[in-house]
Amino acid sequence: MSNNRFKSPIGGMFGRLADRIGNCATMRRVRRIIAARVPMPVLASDVIDVIYATWTVPASAVIPLVPPGVSIVVREGHTLLTVVTYRHGHFGPAFLGGLRRVCPSPLQSNWRLYLTSVPAGAPATAHAVLFLSNIFDSAVYALGTRVFTDILPSHHAEQFTHERHGDSFRTTIGGEGSAPAMKLVTARGAKALPDALQEFFNDWDQAVAFLSLQEAAVAKVSDNNRLCFSEIDLPIDLAAVEPLDTVDYRPGAQLRGWGATAAPFCFSVPAVRFRALSEFLLPDSH
Repeated sequence: MSNNRFKSPIGGMFGRLADRIGNCATMRRVRRIIAARVPMPVLASDVIDVIYATWTVPASAVIPLVPPGVSIVVREGHTLLTVVTYRHGHFGPAFLGGLRRVCPSPLQSNWRLYLTSVPAGAPATAHAVLFLSNIFDSAVYALGTRVFTDILPSHHAEQFTHERHGDSFRTTIGGEGSAPAMKLVTARGAKALPDALQEFFNDWDQAVAFLSLQEAAVAKVSDNNRLCFSEIDLPIDLAAVEPLDTVDYRPGAQLRGWGATAAPFCFSVPAVRFRALSEFLLPDSH
């Protein structure tokens, strides 16, 4: 999914219209002109049921997805790939205050790699990730983020469920369209660091802190060679993080191609108040 083109899971006239909107470079250019004069509002969401699933994969399998100007964390020829899946809590502009409750609460899944540092031209920050793909269960949010942001290369999943049953979670993403596929079932586990992650971290606590505490995200802009940078506020309470064991994992073609075939290292965050603080294009380094 190196070019991240949008393909709707819906057929017929409406699907073709969605494809045009999702891949329309002209609409994005117009929005950038407006955004240069009217900054993006802070977006907020009361996120719940967050699942982090992480694999060590061959760096060579994902390097083609890494744009010029950034570098990813690599140890002994491997890197870290994480899929973060959660339910939003009224995802919308923070300035709405209490009125934000009218905003929907879609499911979202972020697929990302971890950067060694922020790219040139970005504000100095401790920890940033590279977004490879984002999936929504809502066509409105998938297309809306395609048109109105550069940081979320979003897709609409035909099948997307993410449910908590006591101490277990069931997540399924798939179907027709451009969204990548995955099935993951987890249950409450113990704080144990798998062998594959020991080349990156000393213990479970260090792994959880590194994988979950981010201050920024970077994404390649789909219609030119520039990078988009977004500052985020994600105040996760590490004391509330719950370890999970993988009960069932079935990777889709994308994950298999990246080498994410083994059971992932998983943990959950019950709730966190998320805010997207800013978004802007970095200077063209070419």
